[in-house]
Amino acid sequence: MARQSITLAKQNDEWLKDQVSKAEFNSKSEAVNYLIQQARKQEQYYEFVRMKIELGEKSGLAKKQTKEQMLAEFKERLNV
Repeated sequence: MARQSITLAKQNDEWLKDQVSKAEFNSKSEAVNYLIQQARKQEQYYEFVRMKIELGEKSGLAKKQTKEQMLAEFKERLNV
């Protein structure tokens, strides 16, 4: 594991110390690694959502349908 030296704002350092004292984490390093992992997962999720939005935008406008027509189409696609 890579060893790093970082400077934290006082309130962030206090928060990390508090998490360790509450036994949420065994060390400040563990807490920081957890937070980075969460940020990376969130970033991956946002990329996935952006990709889906882009695909939707590129697919063009949907045809105008009534609720009944839309439901019938969904059922047909699901073989219901």
